[in-house]
Amino acid sequence: MEIIKVKEEYIKLGQALKAAGLCEKGSDAKTVITDGMVLVNGETEVRRGRKLYPGDVVSFEGEQIRIEE
Repeated sequence: MEIIKVKEEYIKLGQALKAAGLCEKGSDAKTVITDGMVLVNGETEVRRGRKLYPGDVVSFEGEQIRIEE
């Protein structure tokens, strides 16, 4: 599981996928998110701008990202 520490209150979903190295470009992140391939806390998420807060878990292609402070 990849850990992403946020310096602000939240990080957006597309940014988190890029920060974890699961998507190279923002356009790649947009595509996988809008295609329904990304889960946030176990539920499909199709909004690239979804705000992630500490404690949230993102799943994509068998990989997981946990957001922490």
